[in-house]
Amino acid sequence: MSSLPTSERVLAPDLARGFALLLVALAHTASIFLGNTPGVEQTPEGLERPYFVVLFVLVHACALPLFGMMLGYGMVQFADRQEALGEPWTRTRGVLLRRHAWLLVFGAVDGVLFFSGDVLGAYGVIGVVFALLLLRRGKGFYRIPVLYLGFGLCYLAVLMYLVISGSSGGGAPFPSVEDASSLAPTYGDAVRERLTEWPVSTAVLLSSILFVWVGAWAAKKRLLEEPNRNLLLVGVFGGFGVAIAGALPMGLFAGDYVDFDEGTAGLAKLMYEGAGLFGAIGYISLFGLIGMAIGKKRRGVVVTAISALGQRTLSAYLFQSVAWLILAPPFMLGLGGRTFVAAACGFGVWLLSVVVAYLMHRRSYRGPAEILVRKLAYR
Repeated sequence: MSSLPTSERVLAPDLARGFALLLVALAHTASIFLGNTPGVEQTPEGLERPYFVVLFVLVHACALPLFGMMLGYGMVQFADRQEALGEPWTRTRGVLLRRHAWLLVFGAVDGVLFFSGDVLGAYGVIGVVFALLLLRRGKGFYRIPVLYLGFGLCYLAVLMYLVISGSSGGGAPFPSVEDASSLAPTYGDAVRERLTEWPVSTAVLLSSILFVWVGAWAAKKRLLEEPNRNLLLVGVFGGFGVAIAGALPMGLFAGDYVDFDEGTAGLAKLMYEGAGLFGAIGYISLFGLIGMAIGKKRRGVVVTAISALGQRTLSAYLFQSVAWLILAPPFMLGLGGRTFVAAACGFGVWLLSVVVAYLMHRRSYRGPAEILVRKLAYR
């Protein structure tokens, strides 16, 4: 069972994965450095105000769905390629099951030792369930995500009406939850907090199977391998349009441009969370268009580097967790507590990983985590 050579990989999925890591970095640093989830200052000042609007509209709610969709897309790509090579489904399923079981183990280590908001554990469980129950279903079964998107639009429309008709000027605090492990004074205290935080976070993240399912549907339609320009344009404008409309009230609330009462604030939070999937669709469609535009042309350094990062997603994700542990906690460098320090660290760590991935690509080195998972799964 062989892996796909780099020269034969479709560009758009790798670009989307590489860029998704930037969204993840910005979202995670906001939470870790500011000590709350989703990561916001209760009394933003100056440039923090417009920054929080952008963060909530285009980053916070979109990062997790984009990551989940690319997981589903990759699983279908892998299964279809193995089938084309004549590999029996039982062997392909075995590889997928072992890979995602080990992903759960990686997630447990990451979630307890480094960052309790880890998504790898949840994606490991989802991958196992998907490989066992969903991946080989017929075409009709893959229409369910389309129905889910339709339901999501209706759900957001109802929430939009309730938010618009709700009370403003109520002076409710921004709805956030304290991130105890990020505020812990010692590493031992942080680990003790994460021992309870990570299982709860992982259980909550299991709902991401819906995002994975949408990504699998997109892969079944080969939306990035055989792109349709008009369909991708609908995805870009429709996806971002819904995402912006759904997340903007929460962004304005986070930026202290509007006030809500407690009930309306809760509805705005639900609306922003639900709009994130459509933002992820917008991002994937955008990278599909970029992939179409580049095609077989010679790729520049930037495109090559970001796509190289997308081919080493697991290594880069784990590198981020280690970086946050070094940079943010009071018992390490103690850079937490400042909005733009968090943003700079998030972008800087992502940029460093892009550079390293590019250098590894030039030397034909795989990511260390990818090598390890391959050895564990392909046996």
